Amino acid sequence: MQFEICVTSLASAQAAARAGAHRVELCSTLDNGGVTPSAGLIRACVEQGGLPVHVLIRPREGHFRYDEREVAIMLADIQFCRQAAAAGVVIGALNPEGGIDVPVMRRLIAAADGLHITCHRAFDYALDPFEALDVLMDMGVQRLLTSGQAPSAYEGRFLLRDLVDKTQRRLHVMPGGGLTAKNIVETARISGAVDLHFTGKIAKDAGETNALPGLESAYWESDETVLKNIIDQFTAPA
Repeated sequence: MQFEICVTSLASAQAAARAGAHRVELCSTLDNGGVTPSAGLIRACVEQGGLPVHVLIRPREGHFRYDEREVAIMLADIQFCRQAAAAGVVIGALNPEGGIDVPVMRRLIAAADGLHITCHRAFDYALDPFEALDVLMDMGVQRLLTSGQAPSAYEGRFLLRDLVDKTQRRLHVMPGGGLTAKNIVETARISGAVDLHFTGKIAKDAGETNALPGLESAYWESDETVLKNIIDQFTAPA
């Protein structure tokens, strides 16, 4: 079983490494679905995070149909990720008909030459998940992050199972979205997936003495103990 932790900070990436995860997906503004993180954060996590870093490539929040200006931004971000020695990129694009945007995806994949390719949860908005899966496999995408087109991966576990069966391991289907210690084992059991994606995050509090007036002091961070408790459910002796 492989564990990917979705993180938005260097501290979270380091917590994932200490907890025994295998890699991180690095992004920013996770509460809104995630966008591409800053150059400085990418470099810091690659150099100090302790795990392979897969960077989310998404130029903005909202839908996954991109114009030429946005594609150019994504291509530039992928180029930077290669220069920064990231292990992979996490990409996705849809066309107006609700299918995978093949021309855009091919350009992104070509730019990422040598990096591991994951398709992100744009897939969950594709009108035909099985057709979209065929397209991704034909393009050589190596991993698919998906909730099974449901609000959470647990709720989408039966579609996830069907997707896993269809791939015959040509592509790794990775359940992600709303996975916690309470539902992750059942999601893995039903789906048959061998990759799992979660945050293990908790609310941190900077404390009143460190917070400026008018600013919220709480923020999210992946927690080593929470992560380890989840991972240990799969690694502890029966």
